[in-house]
Amino acid sequence: MENLTLSGLLINVAAKFPSRRAISVPGRFDLSHARLHQLVERTATRLVAAGVQPGDVIALTFPNSVEFVIAFLAVIRARATAAPLNPAYTADEFQFYLSDSDSKILLTSKQGSAPAQAAASKLNIPHVTVALPDADSDVALSSSLSQYESDPEPDPNLSSKLINDPSDISLFLHTSGTTSRPKGVPLTQLNLVSSVNNIKSVYRITESDSTVIVLPLFHVHGLLAGLLSSVGAGGAVTLPAAGRFSASTFWSDMKNYNATWYTAVPTIHQIILDRHLNSPEPVYPRLRFIRSCSAALAPSILARLEEAFGAPVLEAYAMTEASHLMASNPLPQDGPHVPGSVGKPVGQEMAILDENGKPQEANANGEVCIRGPNVTKGYKNNPEANKSAFQFGWFHTGDLGYLDSDGYLHLVGRIKELINRGGEKISPIEVDAVLLSHPDVAQAVAFGVPDDKYGEEINCAVIPREGANIDESEVSRHCKTNLAGFKVPKKVFITDSLPKTATGKIQRRIVAEHFLAQISTAKFPKFGA
Repeated sequence: MENLTLSGLLINVAAKFPSRRAISVPGRFDLSHARLHQLVERTATRLVAAGVQPGDVIALTFPNSVEFVIAFLAVIRARATAAPLNPAYTADEFQFYLSDSDSKILLTSKQGSAPAQAAASKLNIPHVTVALPDADSDVALSSSLSQYESDPEPDPNLSSKLINDPSDISLFLHTSGTTSRPKGVPLTQLNLVSSVNNIKSVYRITESDSTVIVLPLFHVHGLLAGLLSSVGAGGAVTLPAAGRFSASTFWSDMKNYNATWYTAVPTIHQIILDRHLNSPEPVYPRLRFIRSCSAALAPSILARLEEAFGAPVLEAYAMTEASHLMASNPLPQDGPHVPGSVGKPVGQEMAILDENGKPQEANANGEVCIRGPNVTKGYKNNPEANKSAFQFGWFHTGDLGYLDSDGYLHLVGRIKELINRGGEKISPIEVDAVLLSHPDVAQAVAFGVPDDKYGEEINCAVIPREGANIDESEVSRHCKTNLAGFKVPKKVFITDSLPKTATGKIQRRIVAEHFLAQISTAKFPKFGA
């Protein structure tokens, strides 16, 4: 049973690699796998003693901290469901997510979260703080659980009685909701351990590996690919002292903690690359690989990263409903990595289906569909979404793509984001790649806008590289040289920044709405300015 649960895997890792480093916080302390296990077990038994029942949803909102790691693992060890939430949410957003998940308790850092606590108070949800003063202390839980006046003392034998089941719902996340109301995604212990094993396998992650977490742990990319795959292999993770990604400390953390790899979204890769171009480090650590996921990485950016840091850049494909990983380019010893492709399926079946559920041949476009032990069984309380997402015995990703003759997946774009210009279907990902191949372009996004003549027309927004003097006409010239005429953006916006999600994704719909609203303005201010 243990090899079918994430909690069981981590118990085995702690027994196998007790003294190896598991978690580090620069300037604070390191925790070994054995010590992390002790803290998780102790906290889990205290949660159970406080009345937490199997299946109870426990919301967590933290910076990237060791307290979050312990709290998250303790919640799922207690057979409850962890629902990590973005600390940047407003009180109204917290209220929606706490209510939609039916959360029973809100866990935060000792510093708390005013908007989250306000929302929890309105919903009569108890608030508990979690603190770890130092490596030798016990985790301190505040005593505001409604049915207890003080922190309960658990049964010392309770840990041995806690048996995790593969079907336990351990993680509850919401999709980003770019085109509709966010959908709740329940993920089981089996889903999580399957994904962790897939990630470990394709990247050959072992106890010798170390990484620095640059992505938020409330998101499936940072949580599964960064944290859990590392700890689940007996390896180590470093959490930045600031509790979030910092370009100024990234390479010193990578060097000080002997990092062998890192995973990030394209936006962060571009920040790291720009810092290298403007203020290079004297020496860079030798990395086994760099991983990119959660959005398309332009081939030109991939090439610049490889040249700058001397490591293969492996683009991958993932989504919340698959407990993150679906496909990845392999390590060099396992096969070629193909720029512009997101690699081969990892640990699950994948098919390209037409709208009637018929599998497509190599190089033919269709919807990317998957099935496997890492895939959710369905959205929470959303029969309409489940009906469309689980047709023909497959989970439908909503992405359009094709498998080439070597089995590598190439994404064309979100089905709902394809631009239909007078019957010609344009992939915005393809236009992005051309825009980003210009040496003076730092970031770019193509998007569709309504058009009286063609139904839809293509526009784009471009952030110039620092110190560059690129204008709309130069962007258009570059596109005309590298794209068919109907794919060339009709209008180019030069801007200072682009709206992104908390995990660094650019949402085309939001970008389109912003620039349409300011269509008469030639130069655009920074978002939030």
